[in-house]
Amino acid sequence: MRYFLIAGEASGDLHAAHLITELRRRDPAASFTGLGGDRMREAGCKILIHCREMAYMGVVAVLQNLSKIRTNMRTAKAALLSRNPDVLVLIDYPSFNLKIAAFCRKHLPNTKIYYYIPPKVWAWKTWRVHQIARLCDEVLGIFPFEPAFYARYGYHCRYVGNPTAEEITQWETHHESIPRDQTIAILPGSRKGEISKCLPTMLAAANAVVQRIDAEQGEHYEIVVATAPGVEDNFYAPYLRDTHIRSTRDTYSLVSHAQAAIVNSGTATLETALLGCPQVAVYHIACSKHLMWLKPIVFSIPHFTLVNLIAERKVIRELVGGYFTQTNIEQELTRLLTDPAYRSSMQTAYQDIAHRLGTTPAAENAAQLIFQEH
Repeated sequence: MRYFLIAGEASGDLHAAHLITELRRRDPAASFTGLGGDRMREAGCKILIHCREMAYMGVVAVLQNLSKIRTNMRTAKAALLSRNPDVLVLIDYPSFNLKIAAFCRKHLPNTKIYYYIPPKVWAWKTWRVHQIARLCDEVLGIFPFEPAFYARYGYHCRYVGNPTAEEITQWETHHESIPRDQTIAILPGSRKGEISKCLPTMLAAANAVVQRIDAEQGEHYEIVVATAPGVEDNFYAPYLRDTHIRSTRDTYSLVSHAQAAIVNSGTATLETALLGCPQVAVYHIACSKHLMWLKPIVFSIPHFTLVNLIAERKVIRELVGGYFTQTNIEQELTRLLTDPAYRSSMQTAYQDIAHRLGTTPAAENAAQLIFQEH
């Protein structure tokens, strides 16, 4: 069979690569073409446009690169028509992928369209659920609450498993469990914009707590910053200059033995939970003083973090927008480090989250569903 895949970011490239590997196991003669990155290429996919030429985030970046985005769109549409794939697989990246889905549905009606890792319409832009359901033959979700969300609108979505849970499980099988030590992990995000807005406050709060606990109790904590793939070391240098703070790219090892973590909201909060590390989540929002009245208008969810959404209750504290202050981080980090009962209750809730996610390998399950329907 002929497969066409589109992943517009590095995380999507990784998930698409795993899916390609599983599809190839079931269909050795299959051909793969698409838009993505190095991981997809390594898995045997012919890459027409690299995802580094597609990952434009924010209104300003999109406007600045509008000509390039339009060129990418024309390239993708022309490639679809020339290859006439049996299957089109979309991975997140909704603004681009939904336009491609509409084009494919109109011009290639025999091509089956799968949305693997659909956009987070349960969080915002809920109206997209109708568009996704209308354009796609199958929606393959990676969060256990997604089928119920789609069902509320009369649509079908299958939960195929969570790639993050799978990745953590695989990592743990190859690494020995070690006791937690006097380390505070700082996970400031994966994009330069969010790092620059979050890291200074995160570091200031952690430093203040470490100095206070050292002075009052004589306990010494080390602060370690997790640096993101694709972000060069010299970007972090101004934030770490003239301090004793070190950095590492081995995020899982850092979090697995840290006593507590300050985490920029996103997939990292779920990774931190599955690795059992008590945490406080933060997130910078521009014009945060307007957050309280904007939240019910813009967002459709009771919580911001995946940890609390999956648990369906407040497990970790979310310091978002106007609540993201040094003082609030200091208070929560101090509690995480000094209140054993609080830490224990959070870690117990983490176990429930892991149970809800299950152990089904997402890429393997998705590949089987796609393959067996052809």
